[in-house]
Amino acid sequence: MNPLLPGSTLGVMGGGQLGRMFVHAAQRMGYQTAVLEADGESPAGRVSHHHVRSGYTDARGLAQLAELSQAITTEFENVPAAALQQLAKHRPVAPAGEAVAIAQDRALEKAHFVRCGVPCAPHAVIETREQLAAVPADLLPGILKTARLGYDGKGQVRVATPSELATAWEGVGRVPCVLEKLLPLAFECSVVVARGRDGVMVQLPVQRNLHRDGILAVTEVYEGNVPPALGAKAVAATRAIAEGIGYVGVLCVEFFGLADGSLVVNEMAPRPHNSGHWSMDGADISQFELQVRTLAGLPLAAPRQHSAAVMLNLLGDLWFRSAATPSEPDWASVLALPGAQLHLYGKREARAGRKMGHLTMVAADAETARAGALRAAALLGLPAF
Repeated sequence: MNPLLPGSTLGVMGGGQLGRMFVHAAQRMGYQTAVLEADGESPAGRVSHHHVRSGYTDARGLAQLAELSQAITTEFENVPAAALQQLAKHRPVAPAGEAVAIAQDRALEKAHFVRCGVPCAPHAVIETREQLAAVPADLLPGILKTARLGYDGKGQVRVATPSELATAWEGVGRVPCVLEKLLPLAFECSVVVARGRDGVMVQLPVQRNLHRDGILAVTEVYEGNVPPALGAKAVAATRAIAEGIGYVGVLCVEFFGLADGSLVVNEMAPRPHNSGHWSMDGADISQFELQVRTLAGLPLAAPRQHSAAVMLNLLGDLWFRSAATPSEPDWASVLALPGAQLHLYGKREARAGRKMGHLTMVAADAETARAGALRAAALLGLPAF
Protein backbone atom coordinates (compact mmCIF):
# COMPACT_ATOMS: atom_id res chain seq x y z
CA MET A 1 0.00 0.00 0.00
CA ASN A 2 1.30 3.45 -0.95
CA PRO A 3 1.22 6.01 1.87
CA LEU A 4 -2.01 7.94 2.26
CA LEU A 5 -0.98 11.58 2.29
CA PRO A 6 -2.64 14.45 4.15
CA GLY A 7 -5.93 15.33 2.49
CA SER A 8 -7.01 11.68 2.54
CA THR A 9 -9.84 10.61 4.84
CA LEU A 10 -9.11 8.26 7.75
CA GLY A 11 -12.03 6.40 9.31
CA VAL A 12 -12.44 5.19 12.87
CA MET A 13 -14.91 2.74 14.37
CA GLY A 14 -16.15 4.12 17.69
CA GLY A 15 -16.96 7.58 18.96
CA GLY A 16 -15.40 7.71 22.44
CA GLN A 17 -12.45 9.68 23.78
CA LEU A 18 -9.82 7.51 22.09
CA GLY A 19 -11.52 8.16 18.76
CA ARG A 20 -11.68 11.87 19.58
CA MET A 21 -7.94 12.06 20.27
CA PHE A 22 -7.20 10.08 17.09
CA VAL A 23 -9.38 12.50 15.11
CA HIS A 24 -7.57 15.50 16.61
CA ALA A 25 -4.16 13.98 15.76
CA ALA A 26 -5.25 13.18 12.20
CA GLN A 27 -6.71 16.63 11.65
CA ARG A 28 -3.54 18.29 12.98
CA MET A 29 -1.62 16.39 10.32
CA GLY A 30 -3.98 17.53 7.56
CA TYR A 31 -6.27 14.51 7.21
CA GLN A 32 -10.02 14.42 6.88
CA THR A 33 -11.76 12.07 9.32
CA ALA A 34 -14.89 9.92 9.45
CA VAL A 35 -16.35 8.35 12.60
CA LEU A 36 -18.87 5.52 12.74
CA GLU A 37 -20.86 5.73 15.98
CA ALA A 38 -24.60 5.53 16.68
CA ASP A 39 -24.53 8.18 19.43
CA GLY A 40 -25.08 11.61 17.90
CA GLU A 41 -23.40 13.26 20.91
CA SER A 42 -20.29 11.08 20.93
CA PRO A 43 -16.98 12.84 21.72
CA ALA A 44 -15.35 11.77 18.45
CA GLY A 45 -18.42 12.19 16.25
CA ARG A 46 -18.85 15.80 17.32
CA VAL A 47 -15.35 16.83 16.18
CA SER A 48 -15.00 14.73 13.00
CA HIS A 49 -15.51 15.92 9.43
CA HIS A 50 -17.97 13.07 8.86
CA HIS A 51 -20.13 11.25 11.39
CA VAL A 52 -21.81 8.05 10.26
CA ARG A 53 -24.58 7.50 12.80
CA SER A 54 -24.81 3.74 12.69
CA GLY A 55 -24.37 0.61 14.75
CA TYR A 56 -21.13 -1.31 14.36
CA THR A 57 -22.77 -4.18 12.47
CA ASP A 58 -25.10 -2.15 10.24
CA ALA A 59 -24.30 -2.99 6.62
CA ARG A 60 -25.31 0.44 5.30
CA GLY A 61 -23.24 2.24 7.91
CA LEU A 62 -20.18 0.12 7.21
CA ALA A 63 -20.56 0.70 3.48
CA GLN A 64 -20.83 4.44 4.05
CA LEU A 65 -17.70 4.48 6.23
CA ALA A 66 -15.81 2.50 3.59
CA GLU A 67 -16.98 4.90 0.88
CA LEU A 68 -15.86 7.95 2.85
CA SER A 69 -12.52 6.59 4.07
CA GLN A 70 -9.29 5.50 2.43
CA ALA A 71 -8.25 3.48 5.52
CA ILE A 72 -10.00 2.54 8.77
CA THR A 73 -9.01 1.89 12.38
CA THR A 74 -10.87 1.21 15.63
CA GLU A 75 -10.80 3.10 18.90
CA PHE A 76 -11.61 0.18 21.22
CA GLU A 77 -11.46 -3.59 21.20
CA ASN A 78 -15.15 -4.35 21.59
CA VAL A 79 -16.02 -3.31 18.06
CA PRO A 80 -17.08 -6.62 16.46
CA ALA A 81 -14.11 -8.25 14.77
CA ALA A 82 -16.42 -9.38 11.97
CA ALA A 83 -17.22 -5.75 11.15
CA LEU A 84 -13.51 -4.98 10.77
CA GLN A 85 -13.08 -8.04 8.59
CA GLN A 86 -15.99 -6.88 6.41
CA LEU A 87 -14.45 -3.42 6.04
CA ALA A 88 -11.09 -4.99 5.15
CA LYS A 89 -12.66 -6.37 1.96
CA HIS A 90 -12.85 -2.79 0.69
CA ARG A 91 -10.26 -0.72 2.55
CA PRO A 92 -7.01 -1.17 4.51
CA VAL A 93 -7.92 -1.79 8.17
CA ALA A 94 -5.47 -1.57 11.06
CA PRO A 95 -5.51 -3.33 13.42
CA ALA A 96 -6.89 -6.35 11.59
CA GLY A 97 -10.09 -8.01 12.76
CA GLU A 98 -8.16 -11.18 13.51
CA ALA A 99 -5.92 -9.35 16.01
CA VAL A 100 -8.90 -7.65 17.64
CA ALA A 101 -10.62 -11.04 17.96
CA ILE A 102 -7.70 -12.32 20.04
CA ALA A 103 -7.90 -9.33 22.37
CA GLN A 104 -11.65 -9.84 22.75
CA ASP A 105 -11.25 -13.32 24.22
CA ARG A 106 -9.04 -13.88 27.28
CA ALA A 107 -8.61 -17.56 26.46
CA LEU A 108 -7.34 -16.79 22.95
CA GLU A 109 -5.21 -14.00 24.36
CA LYS A 110 -3.54 -16.27 26.92
CA ALA A 111 -2.89 -18.86 24.22
CA HIS A 112 -1.26 -16.22 22.05
CA PHE A 113 0.99 -15.09 24.90
CA VAL A 114 2.07 -18.70 25.47
CA ARG A 115 2.81 -19.17 21.75
CA CYS A 116 4.97 -16.04 21.85
CA GLY A 117 6.93 -17.36 24.81
CA VAL A 118 5.79 -14.55 27.10
CA PRO A 119 5.24 -15.58 30.75
CA CYS A 120 1.71 -15.11 32.08
CA ALA A 121 0.04 -15.98 35.38
CA PRO A 122 -0.85 -19.66 35.94
CA HIS A 123 -4.40 -20.02 34.68
CA ALA A 124 -7.16 -22.36 33.55
CA VAL A 125 -9.92 -21.94 30.98
CA ILE A 126 -13.39 -22.75 32.32
CA GLU A 127 -16.13 -23.34 29.76
CA THR A 128 -17.82 -26.47 31.14
CA ARG A 129 -18.67 -28.04 34.51
CA GLU A 130 -16.01 -30.66 33.84
CA GLN A 131 -13.34 -27.97 33.43
CA LEU A 132 -14.61 -26.28 36.59
CA ALA A 133 -14.25 -29.52 38.55
CA ALA A 134 -10.77 -30.10 37.15
CA VAL A 135 -9.32 -26.74 38.23
CA PRO A 136 -6.00 -27.41 40.06
CA ALA A 137 -6.07 -26.50 43.74
CA ASP A 138 -2.90 -24.43 43.41
CA LEU A 139 -4.71 -21.87 41.22
CA LEU A 140 -6.63 -20.72 44.29
CA PRO A 141 -6.94 -18.07 45.52
CA GLY A 142 -7.46 -16.54 42.12
CA ILE A 143 -9.45 -14.15 39.98
CA LEU A 144 -12.22 -15.46 37.76
CA LYS A 145 -12.50 -13.33 34.62
CA THR A 146 -15.12 -13.60 31.92
CA ALA A 147 -13.40 -14.49 28.67
CA ARG A 148 -15.19 -11.77 26.71
CA LEU A 149 -16.29 -8.16 27.20
CA GLY A 150 -14.30 -7.47 30.35
CA TYR A 151 -12.47 -4.17 30.84
CA ASP A 152 -11.75 -1.68 33.65
CA GLY A 153 -12.23 -4.44 36.20
CA LYS A 154 -15.62 -5.53 34.89
CA GLY A 155 -16.45 -9.25 34.74
CA GLN A 156 -13.94 -10.15 37.46
CA VAL A 157 -14.50 -11.95 40.79
CA ARG A 158 -11.92 -12.87 43.43
CA VAL A 159 -12.31 -16.43 44.69
CA ALA A 160 -10.47 -18.29 47.43
CA THR A 161 -12.05 -21.75 47.53
CA PRO A 162 -13.58 -24.26 45.07
CA SER A 163 -17.06 -23.42 46.38
CA GLU A 164 -16.49 -19.69 45.87
CA LEU A 165 -15.24 -20.43 42.37
CA ALA A 166 -18.34 -22.47 41.56
CA THR A 167 -20.62 -19.75 42.94
CA ALA A 168 -18.79 -17.06 40.99
CA TRP A 169 -19.04 -19.02 37.74
CA GLU A 170 -22.76 -19.44 38.29
CA GLY A 171 -22.98 -15.72 39.07
CA VAL A 172 -21.51 -14.68 35.73
CA GLY A 173 -23.98 -16.94 33.92
CA ARG A 174 -21.66 -19.91 33.30
CA VAL A 175 -20.10 -18.08 30.37
CA PRO A 176 -16.56 -19.01 29.27
CA CYS A 177 -14.05 -17.71 31.81
CA VAL A 178 -10.37 -17.73 32.68
CA LEU A 179 -9.25 -18.35 36.25
CA GLU A 180 -5.92 -16.69 37.05
CA LYS A 181 -3.87 -17.44 40.12
CA LEU A 182 -3.48 -14.45 42.46
CA LEU A 183 0.15 -13.39 42.52
CA PRO A 184 1.98 -11.04 44.93
CA LEU A 185 2.36 -7.82 42.93
CA ALA A 186 5.13 -5.25 43.33
CA PHE A 187 4.00 -2.90 40.57
CA GLU A 188 2.09 -2.68 37.28
CA CYS A 189 3.42 -1.36 33.99
CA SER A 190 2.53 -1.15 30.31
CA VAL A 191 4.24 -0.72 26.96
CA VAL A 192 2.77 0.95 23.88
CA VAL A 193 4.24 -0.12 20.53
CA ALA A 194 3.41 0.88 16.98
CA ARG A 195 4.08 -1.48 14.08
CA GLY A 196 3.80 -0.59 10.40
CA ARG A 197 2.87 -2.79 7.47
CA ASP A 198 6.56 -2.95 6.60
CA GLY A 199 7.32 -4.53 9.99
CA VAL A 200 9.06 -1.47 11.42
CA MET A 201 8.25 -1.17 15.13
CA VAL A 202 8.77 1.65 17.65
CA GLN A 203 7.62 2.08 21.23
CA LEU A 204 7.00 4.61 23.96
CA PRO A 205 8.98 4.32 27.21
CA VAL A 206 7.72 1.85 29.81
CA GLN A 207 4.81 3.27 31.81
CA ARG A 208 4.32 2.53 35.53
CA ASN A 209 0.63 2.32 36.42
CA LEU A 210 -1.57 2.42 39.50
CA HIS A 211 -5.13 1.09 39.35
CA ARG A 212 -7.96 1.74 41.77
CA ASP A 213 -11.09 -0.45 41.63
CA GLY A 214 -9.86 -1.93 38.37
CA ILE A 215 -9.57 1.47 36.61
CA LEU A 216 -6.29 3.17 35.80
CA ALA A 217 -5.71 6.05 38.22
CA VAL A 218 -2.08 7.17 37.77
CA THR A 219 0.65 6.66 35.16
CA GLU A 220 4.26 7.71 35.81
CA VAL A 221 6.83 7.88 33.02
CA TYR A 222 10.42 8.84 33.74
CA GLU A 223 13.79 7.17 33.99
CA GLY A 224 13.85 4.66 36.84
CA ASN A 225 10.07 4.31 37.16
CA VAL A 226 10.50 0.53 36.92
CA PRO A 227 13.59 -1.67 37.39
CA PRO A 228 15.56 -1.33 34.11
CA ALA A 229 15.94 -5.07 33.53
CA LEU A 230 12.21 -5.69 33.92
CA GLY A 231 11.44 -2.70 31.72
CA ALA A 232 13.61 -4.18 28.98
CA LYS A 233 11.81 -7.52 29.34
CA ALA A 234 8.42 -5.78 29.05
CA VAL A 235 9.48 -4.04 25.83
CA ALA A 236 10.85 -7.28 24.34
CA ALA A 237 7.69 -9.18 25.30
CA THR A 238 5.42 -6.52 23.80
CA ARG A 239 7.35 -6.54 20.56
CA ALA A 240 7.15 -10.36 20.43
CA ILE A 241 3.38 -10.25 21.00
CA ALA A 242 2.94 -7.75 18.15
CA GLU A 243 5.31 -9.61 15.84
CA GLY A 244 3.58 -12.93 16.59
CA ILE A 245 0.38 -11.85 14.85
CA GLY A 246 1.89 -9.55 12.22
CA TYR A 247 0.19 -6.69 14.02
CA VAL A 248 -0.30 -3.35 12.27
CA GLY A 249 -1.28 -0.35 14.37
CA VAL A 250 -0.83 0.76 17.97
CA LEU A 251 -0.83 -1.97 20.62
CA CYS A 252 -0.62 -1.69 24.41
CA VAL A 253 0.39 -4.63 26.60
CA GLU A 254 0.01 -4.53 30.39
CA PHE A 255 2.29 -6.39 32.80
CA PHE A 256 2.57 -7.27 36.47
CA GLY A 257 5.92 -6.94 38.22
CA LEU A 258 5.96 -9.59 40.95
CA ALA A 259 7.41 -9.51 44.43
CA ASP A 260 10.02 -12.12 43.46
CA GLY A 261 11.45 -9.83 40.77
CA SER A 262 9.82 -11.56 37.80
CA LEU A 263 7.41 -10.19 35.20
CA VAL A 264 4.18 -11.65 33.80
CA VAL A 265 1.89 -10.33 31.08
CA ASN A 266 -1.67 -9.36 32.02
CA GLU A 267 -3.53 -8.38 28.85
CA MET A 268 -3.27 -6.50 25.58
CA ALA A 269 -5.32 -3.71 24.03
CA PRO A 270 -5.29 -3.38 20.22
CA ARG A 271 -5.43 0.42 20.29
CA PRO A 272 -3.98 3.46 22.05
CA HIS A 273 -4.31 3.10 25.80
CA ASN A 274 -5.21 5.26 28.79
CA SER A 275 -1.68 4.77 30.15
CA GLY A 276 -0.19 6.27 26.97
CA HIS A 277 -2.07 9.57 27.14
CA TRP A 278 0.93 11.29 28.76
CA SER A 279 2.66 11.10 25.36
CA MET A 280 0.46 13.94 24.09
CA ASP A 281 2.40 16.32 26.37
CA GLY A 282 5.61 14.50 27.31
CA ALA A 283 6.89 13.16 23.98
CA ASP A 284 7.49 14.53 20.50
CA ILE A 285 5.22 11.90 18.91
CA SER A 286 2.07 10.84 20.74
CA GLN A 287 0.46 7.42 20.63
CA PHE A 288 -2.34 8.94 18.53
CA GLU A 289 0.06 10.29 15.94
CA LEU A 290 1.58 6.80 15.85
CA GLN A 291 -1.92 5.46 15.19
CA VAL A 292 -2.31 7.91 12.29
CA ARG A 293 1.10 6.98 10.89
CA THR A 294 0.50 3.22 11.02
CA LEU A 295 -2.93 3.57 9.42
CA ALA A 296 -1.76 5.91 6.67
CA GLY A 297 1.43 3.93 5.97
CA LEU A 298 3.71 6.82 6.93
CA PRO A 299 7.24 6.29 8.29
CA LEU A 300 7.49 5.42 11.98
CA ALA A 301 10.04 7.55 13.82
CA ALA A 302 10.90 6.51 17.36
CA PRO A 303 9.12 8.79 19.86
CA ARG A 304 11.44 10.82 22.11
CA GLN A 305 10.34 11.69 25.64
CA HIS A 306 11.25 15.30 26.40
CA SER A 307 9.65 15.68 29.85
CA ALA A 308 9.08 13.56 32.93
CA ALA A 309 5.33 12.95 33.10
CA VAL A 310 2.73 11.91 35.65
CA MET A 311 -0.83 11.43 34.41
CA LEU A 312 -3.96 11.45 36.57
CA ASN A 313 -7.13 9.84 35.23
CA LEU A 314 -10.17 12.09 35.80
CA LEU A 315 -13.37 10.16 36.50
CA GLY A 316 -16.88 11.52 36.80
CA ASP A 317 -16.72 11.13 40.58
CA LEU A 318 -14.80 14.44 40.70
CA TRP A 319 -17.94 16.29 39.65
CA PHE A 320 -19.79 15.00 42.75
CA ARG A 321 -17.22 15.75 45.47
CA SER A 322 -19.28 18.33 47.36
CA ALA A 323 -22.92 17.69 46.43
CA ALA A 324 -25.35 15.18 44.96
CA THR A 325 -25.67 17.33 41.86
CA PRO A 326 -22.66 17.66 39.56
CA SER A 327 -20.42 20.73 39.70
CA GLU A 328 -17.28 21.55 37.77
CA PRO A 329 -14.00 20.81 39.57
CA ASP A 330 -11.70 23.74 40.41
CA TRP A 331 -9.73 23.70 37.18
CA ALA A 332 -8.39 27.23 37.75
CA SER A 333 -6.43 26.16 40.83
CA VAL A 334 -5.09 23.09 39.06
CA LEU A 335 -4.08 24.98 35.93
CA ALA A 336 -2.18 27.50 38.05
CA LEU A 337 0.35 24.73 38.68
CA PRO A 338 3.39 24.85 36.34
CA GLY A 339 3.36 21.96 33.88
CA ALA A 340 -0.33 21.07 34.28
CA GLN A 341 -1.90 19.91 31.00
CA LEU A 342 -5.68 19.34 31.12
CA HIS A 343 -7.54 17.18 28.60
CA LEU A 344 -11.33 16.91 28.87
CA TYR A 345 -13.14 14.57 26.50
CA GLY A 346 -16.28 16.57 25.73
CA LYS A 347 -18.70 14.19 27.42
CA ARG A 348 -22.02 15.87 28.16
CA GLU A 349 -22.75 14.10 31.45
CA ALA A 350 -20.48 13.23 34.37
CA ARG A 351 -21.14 9.87 36.02
CA ALA A 352 -19.31 7.97 38.71
CA GLY A 353 -16.58 5.80 37.16
CA ARG A 354 -16.91 7.46 33.75
CA LYS A 355 -13.65 8.63 32.17
CA MET A 356 -14.12 12.36 31.69
CA GLY A 357 -10.56 13.40 30.99
CA HIS A 358 -6.98 13.28 32.18
CA LEU A 359 -4.41 15.67 33.62
CA THR A 360 -0.74 15.30 32.79
CA MET A 361 1.93 17.01 34.85
CA VAL A 362 5.16 17.51 32.90
CA ALA A 363 8.48 18.74 34.25
CA ALA A 364 12.21 18.58 33.68
CA ASP A 365 12.65 15.85 36.29
CA ALA A 366 10.68 13.13 38.03
CA GLU A 367 10.65 14.78 41.45
CA THR A 368 9.10 17.98 40.12
CA ALA A 369 6.53 16.11 38.01
CA ARG A 370 5.49 13.94 40.97
CA ALA A 371 5.29 16.89 43.34
CA GLY A 372 3.09 18.80 40.89
CA ALA A 373 0.85 15.79 40.28
CA LEU A 374 0.46 15.21 44.02
CA ARG A 375 -0.49 18.86 44.48
CA ALA A 376 -3.03 18.59 41.65
CA ALA A 377 -4.46 15.41 43.18
CA ALA A 378 -4.87 17.17 46.54
CA LEU A 379 -6.64 20.12 44.92
CA LEU A 380 -9.01 17.74 43.14
CA GLY A 381 -9.64 15.60 46.23
CA LEU A 382 -7.90 12.56 44.75
CA PRO A 383 -5.91 10.12 46.91
CA ALA A 384 -2.15 10.48 47.09
CA PHE A 385 -0.01 7.89 45.32
